Amino acid sequence: MRIDCNGRLLDLHRPRVMGILNVTPDSFSDGGRFLRLEDAVRRALAMEAQGAAVIDVGGESTRPGAPEVGLEEELERVIPVIEALQKVLKVPISVDTSKPEVMREAVAAGAGLINDVNALRAEGAVETAAELGVPVCLMHMQGTPRTMQQAPAYEDVVAEVKSFFEERMRACAEAGIPRERLLLDPGFGFGKTLEHNLALLRNLGAFTLLGRPLLVGLSRKSMLGAITGRETGGRLAASLAAAVLAVERGALLVRVHDVAETVDALRVAMAVTKGEER
Repeated sequence: MRIDCNGRLLDLHRPRVMGILNVTPDSFSDGGRFLRLEDAVRRALAMEAQGAAVIDVGGESTRPGAPEVGLEEELERVIPVIEALQKVLKVPISVDTSKPEVMREAVAAGAGLINDVNALRAEGAVETAAELGVPVCLMHMQGTPRTMQQAPAYEDVVAEVKSFFEERMRACAEAGIPRERLLLDPGFGFGKTLEHNLALLRNLGAFTLLGRPLLVGLSRKSMLGAITGRETGGRLAASLAAAVLAVERGALLVRVHDVAETVDALRVAMAVTKGEER
């Protein structure tokens, strides 16, 4: 399973790691650390060297309650970074955005994958993604980042998320986006309680039946804090356990802050389950 990301290949014949590069002042875990261009480039190169198969650049925090970021500000944050990274990275660059205008400018600058927490539901987003011709990750979210954790409720979270994916895949097909260009993300922590998140992780295999690669983002999330009682900076062990559990249940791409440690954990898991040492 090799996905063409604007001329750079993402090889998903085995589970891979997506490195998080937040160029924001307010992301829940690393906000403000990589606002300077040189710091962002240095961080991306380090994650690539540690084994990241793709670098995900985001300019708007989607933590619960985060304020919206205007179009021009988001462009100013991410486009210079993507332009710089496409000159020095070998791996694909992903842009974490829901705005069609940012998608367009990011792909022109060198991004090869659109990672949209809103699953192309913004006005003009699905049409823009179809025109750009790059892969898209569709994530499930109940509500918006501003409201999603106020009172999330489901009758059957697994069935409802799966139904959401089916609807969004149909919308993409109708817009001209082939299913081969789609990845799916159940959206851990996006409009879900701890019980919802655990049910999704426990039943992650249900989404593999949709036939598209699964991306999961569990790194340092509050659900892990709720289980362990640890603050954000102390959740490495829990994040690694969650990544391995997700891969054992079918995830092919794990989005993480701690790249080297996650790469090692997945190598061990793959050596045991698939006989792959590297």
